[in-house]
Amino acid sequence: MKALFYTREYPPYVYGGAGVHVEYLAAELAKLIEVEVRSFGDQNETAGNLVVKGFPFDNPVFDQANDKLKAVLKTLSTCIQMNAEDTDADVVHCHTWYAHFAGIIAKLCYGIPLVITTHSLEPLRPWKREQLGRGYDASSWVEKTAIEMADAIIAVSKETKEDVLKFFDVEEDKVKVIYNGIDLQQYTPTEDTSTLREYGVDPAKPFVLFVGRITRQKGIIHLVNAIKYIDPDTQVVLCAGAPDTPEIAKEMEDSVKEVKKNRDNVIWISKMLEKEEVIQLYSHADVFCCPSIYEPFGIINIEAMACHTAVVASAVGGIKEVVLHGETGLLIPLEQQREAPFEPVDPDKFSRALAEGINKVIADPALKASMAQKGRKRVEEHFDWKAIARQVEQLYRSLVK
Repeated sequence: MKALFYTREYPPYVYGGAGVHVEYLAAELAKLIEVEVRSFGDQNETAGNLVVKGFPFDNPVFDQANDKLKAVLKTLSTCIQMNAEDTDADVVHCHTWYAHFAGIIAKLCYGIPLVITTHSLEPLRPWKREQLGRGYDASSWVEKTAIEMADAIIAVSKETKEDVLKFFDVEEDKVKVIYNGIDLQQYTPTEDTSTLREYGVDPAKPFVLFVGRITRQKGIIHLVNAIKYIDPDTQVVLCAGAPDTPEIAKEMEDSVKEVKKNRDNVIWISKMLEKEEVIQLYSHADVFCCPSIYEPFGIINIEAMACHTAVVASAVGGIKEVVLHGETGLLIPLEQQREAPFEPVDPDKFSRALAEGINKVIADPALKASMAQKGRKRVEEHFDWKAIARQVEQLYRSLVK
């Protein structure tokens, strides 16, 4: 049995949850079967059953293209290059729309069964038009075509499965729910505080932590707007980089600058840190906050829980299947607009509620400790990559038969 992964992200070029997913799933599957990863980049490595090959993304042919369309055109070009080499794989497995076109070509040209993991869905990410312009119509078409011609679709949560069935013409028995996972040996609490000291975080004082990209989806602006309602003695650490657009980067800069006028304990780390550094932040944070307005799963929440950290998160998507309200954290209701862009109906009310949840956990050490302990236990029982890799392997074998 051999699986061929198509993905935009793979180490060292990982900036989101899908890239984390691919990295760990490929490593675990390689203990069971052969795995070849074809990704955007310059990787070229072999380790046992795992082979990784990178394909160039920055094609100078597109240098004069419309700025918003460059990413789409380069993506389609890279997907074609990924198929220039023949393959002996039994199944091809694609991750995010960026790689779906490669899967479409592989299925059509090589006759390989196609598996799609739905890390997110374009119909529920209308803010992507800010980034891609009319390219958003192209990305939506690629995603729809791939999902509807796939032999199997992996939904990372039950709610994501419902969304797939709502927005796409697929048979229900083709959609399988398989959660994201985590490396339980790597994501574990650490006493090291060198990263905290490097960025000016006082380990002796409480702090709330955000980790993620600067994008509408992650709701980072709503957390920044909540800072004025957070207890003034609580440090706010925003580990946030990789903005989607110059416009949202500017909005983030202006919002952080405004809140810093009234408090000096807001720390913005504007780059994506290494895993070991993020684990330090998770380990020493009193609360991890995930204010997403759309989140099919939310792998960052299980990373925090694995490091014994209570979570305050918006009650959307797969987060509701990860965080148990009142046990491993608090779920904050999010009354959203029914149509795009799905922002909160009352943004200030949502920001206030986030702050109230954060304040409640930090003010109650017993509650915080209980949530931390139960969070780690839940991750151990439900989100181990080893068990998840076996489920994926079984799905592959059912298609090959």
